[in-house]
Amino acid sequence: MIVVFVLVGLVVSAAFGALHWYAWRRLVRDTTRGPGLARRTGTVVIVTGPVLMFAALIAERTGAPFWLQRVLGWPGFLWMAFSLYLLLALVAAEFVRPLVRRLVEREAPAVVAVPRPERVPAGTAATEPEPGSAPEPESKQPESAGPSRAAAPSRRLFVSRVVGGAAAAAAVGTVGYGTYGVLRGPGVKRVTVPLAKLPRSAHGFRIAVVSDIHLSPVLGRGFAQRVVDTINSTQPDLIAVVGDLVDGSVKDLGPAAAPLSRLKARHGSYFVTGNHEYFSGAAQWVEEVRRLGLNPLENARTELAGFDLAGVNDVAGESEGQGPDFGKALGDRDTTRAVVLLAHQPVQIHEAVRHDVDLQLSGHTHGGQLWPGNLVAAAANPTVAGLERYGDTQLYVSRGAGAWGPPTRVGAPSDITVVELASKRA
Repeated sequence: MIVVFVLVGLVVSAAFGALHWYAWRRLVRDTTRGPGLARRTGTVVIVTGPVLMFAALIAERTGAPFWLQRVLGWPGFLWMAFSLYLLLALVAAEFVRPLVRRLVEREAPAVVAVPRPERVPAGTAATEPEPGSAPEPESKQPESAGPSRAAAPSRRLFVSRVVGGAAAAAAVGTVGYGTYGVLRGPGVKRVTVPLAKLPRSAHGFRIAVVSDIHLSPVLGRGFAQRVVDTINSTQPDLIAVVGDLVDGSVKDLGPAAAPLSRLKARHGSYFVTGNHEYFSGAAQWVEEVRRLGLNPLENARTELAGFDLAGVNDVAGESEGQGPDFGKALGDRDTTRAVVLLAHQPVQIHEAVRHDVDLQLSGHTHGGQLWPGNLVAAAANPTVAGLERYGDTQLYVSRGAGAWGPPTRVGAPSDITVVELASKRA
């Protein structure tokens, strides 16, 4: 197993290095006139970026000092997103490059070959023309002649700079806009979900669903406050935090999570673990959210007016003997009552169907977070985002409020969803 892990690591590292070499070639080597300050600066940037990225990942996973995680987090994780879109832009530019080259050649004057005058060695007399022969004309460049072939390298340099600059600008703009979208806070979505077993008295019950906040060295207390303010502005009846609240320990991120104590809902706030809680000390975080006023549902169920609310642990808890237990959460209940299940990962829907759950609320996928990540997410999850039906069970997947790794989203804007339950008897 260790050998396989090492081999996979070597293959990934080699591929990653090859991609960055390609980026260096197109953005640095092809756009500079040989060794110099510009080439050295570009080389340093291309080499430093991935080093910071791997350092940020290692610091987060090994629990390095929090100040170091913060120092490495911003440049390292932003490089992760920037390198993705830079490489995509450079690949797309390969198809544009021939067109730009043809346009430049069409606009430039024709290349004219200019004969070079012969050098006469010093001390050698010029050859006199034979009597009766016409003198040879002087080699002179016509005033109207175009540039020499020496202009060709400059033309290639111009094309490389135009194409490479456009690719870099596209990557910077994409990552900049995607980062701004995360930092300004999630938007609000509203979804109505009819439930056959829901009584008329519970018609219109509103659940604010928030997942994947991912408080971290990058997204801290200020971000948590924006999330809380957005949730409270919807005036929900109940708040459901469906996992991946944090990426770090209670010691480091406890102050960042403090605004959660100001969540307001008539029927309270509830929490279930996500896979990242088990990377961050799940037991400590369960106690911390309880201290902040949230109600953890650890394979448990509570009865509300009109329906049951249940929650199961994330599947990542199985490695610690704390995995999901649907029997414990849903067994011995009154099956004539509707039940809403909080479960972090959409893959848990299959167990939910077997236990006659009416509605499962999940997150985990981030909607793909960084396009084309949605294609990867779709391969690993039954539903990437939105509402879908599986037999008599409905599944709603939120794209999440925050972001893991790069504080950036492209093609998958963050959200907090207000799920309004509707009774078919109303």
